[in-house]
Amino acid sequence: MKNSPGLPKYISISGEIITSIKNGTLEEGERIPSENEIIRKYGVSNTTARKVLQAVETSGWALRVKGKGTFVRKAKVIRAATKILSFTENMRQAGYTPSTRVLFQKITEGNHSQIINSRKFRLQGPLLQLRRLRLANGVPMMLEERFISLTLCPSIKDMALNGSLYEVYEQECGLHLTEVYQMLGAVIIKPDVSRHLELPENTPGMLVEGVTFCGRDTVLELERSVYRGDKYTFAVRAQGSRD
Repeated sequence: MKNSPGLPKYISISGEIITSIKNGTLEEGERIPSENEIIRKYGVSNTTARKVLQAVETSGWALRVKGKGTFVRKAKVIRAATKILSFTENMRQAGYTPSTRVLFQKITEGNHSQIINSRKFRLQGPLLQLRRLRLANGVPMMLEERFISLTLCPSIKDMALNGSLYEVYEQECGLHLTEVYQMLGAVIIKPDVSRHLELPENTPGMLVEGVTFCGRDTVLELERSVYRGDKYTFAVRAQGSRD
């Protein structure tokens, strides 16, 4: 291994181990190299080897078991709940390859409404109803259903919708997304959904209900998505007040 100029050795080594976890060379539950093994393989000091293991653990990829070693843990994707971020970009940032399967797609002339946090949002037809399975490295991560305004984005009905809808809205439809309002809650995943997510029945998950705006009070889409509870962590950052 060649160390990048100016980069501490422990970062390069921990990065190499994390890459081995991401690509499946080191699998869930498998022990990662010990402190002594890192010293022998990379010719580094005890302190550096210890920092390597700490870096892998604090990054969420491994768990240290006292007296036994450090083992690959079930990694979760962190999704920030405080900014507009597509599934595609979220997966890329987490180091995964995103993909999408379109399960259902049709145009409906009727209206669609959804109550989110006691507030009713309404989309006037025509609409594109879209159901997609989102995957990371081929593993199902979430199942989403969206109703999209064809008045605001008429050309979307003729597109291959196997990527980021946010990119389609902005780059293809010329729309500027101003706000995404979402509510998050815990659910027991229903059998028809768990089948797509390749999970046992009655598995806990997370339900996200949301509305996307492309102007002041202009609703572009309504969303209802189920996320795997074993694959996702939602992060919220709040700033202190001076009351």
